Amino acid sequence: MRAIYSLAWLLVLPFAFLYLLWRARRQPEYLRHWPERLGWTRTWTGSPRLWIHAVSVGETRAAAPLISAWRARHPECAILLTHATPTGRETGKALFGETVEQAYLPYDFPPLVWLFLKRARPGMGAIMETELWPNLFAACARRKLPLFLVNARLSERSARGYARFRGLTRPALQTLSGLAAQTADDAQRYAELGATDVRVTGNLKFDASVPAETEQHSRELRQRFAGRFVWLAASTREGEEPLLLTLLDQLDLPDVLLVLVPRHPQRFEAVARLIAARGQPWARRSQPAQDAHFNVFLGDSMGEMAAYYAAADVAYIGGSLLPFGGQNLIEAAAAGCPALIGPHTWNFSEAAAEAVAAGAARRVADSGELAVELRALHDDAQSREAMAAAGKHFADRNRGATQRTLELLEAAWPATGSL
Repeated sequence: MRAIYSLAWLLVLPFAFLYLLWRARRQPEYLRHWPERLGWTRTWTGSPRLWIHAVSVGETRAAAPLISAWRARHPECAILLTHATPTGRETGKALFGETVEQAYLPYDFPPLVWLFLKRARPGMGAIMETELWPNLFAACARRKLPLFLVNARLSERSARGYARFRGLTRPALQTLSGLAAQTADDAQRYAELGATDVRVTGNLKFDASVPAETEQHSRELRQRFAGRFVWLAASTREGEEPLLLTLLDQLDLPDVLLVLVPRHPQRFEAVARLIAARGQPWARRSQPAQDAHFNVFLGDSMGEMAAYYAAADVAYIGGSLLPFGGQNLIEAAAAGCPALIGPHTWNFSEAAAEAVAAGAARRVADSGELAVELRALHDDAQSREAMAAAGKHFADRNRGATQRTLELLEAAWPATGSL
């Protein structure tokens, strides 16, 4: 089965570079460092280092507590952080600067994987969340390189998809040295697919620290918002912005300011054109204030989501009104921002359910119910305060995943220290 999979990669590799060219129309960064996608990462000549793969922005931010804890415990150990997207790489650069080396993970074709491992010389690997690469996993096993899947999550939908290719996923999962799942449900799904050493460690995102500049940025935002009731639409996906802009008109609450923060930065300009076409007064984060009166604010900045949550009165968590699976509401809870979520939250099903049960979030079935909840919270400061307190408590009681994950990795690290 893996031979067929490798042959498929051989056939699609030329199209992979066409895809990079297509993505580069909006994000020229896709054309940078492209040899790394063929395994040509910088040759490492030092002692073995920890390698962490975080595909994009969310995974990179989730890795931050683990990287910080590892560096505190093992200051002599270098770290290689790999990504698949330019935004993930940019996030890693913003979080860690030059203290970690960054590269793109190569495509999962055997010669490229072999070249990457030969040049990168990791002593141990940790793959974040839901990345399963059969050839990469097999190559690590042949080199006796300990490899872990950490902060692992797997929705029912993804589990059904992987189950259709059990001949690939089962052997890949069985090569792992260990799997640290976010929840018991995630652990069970991985075990049913063939993973063996599975344990529940929790979600690293609960341990993420607030960036040092958050307070200053949130203060700047509140000054621009001028005392308005701030409805934050966080990490919105394509098709959601028109729904939310229409809903803003229907609310007919003059003091409400809609702050739209698209999930993907390559969509900033498209969303800006959408807002402008509706004829509403609007502003954007990337430009200085020109008009004190605006109904819509476009959050076209990177790395400021914590500041947006801190400056908001209530937040809708994007990707959940339409069937995208939802985005993570942990950051909203930790900031004490009341959260509203739609029906589609399978990517973070347990966290969403627990947040609702804790009183930190409310679930709506559609945009009509979203309007009802927005009006209710707009008129009821006491309910907003109760949800804020519940969110902070929910976030506090779920901390500790970093320590549990660190213990799992450290148990394997001494054996690799002399490689």
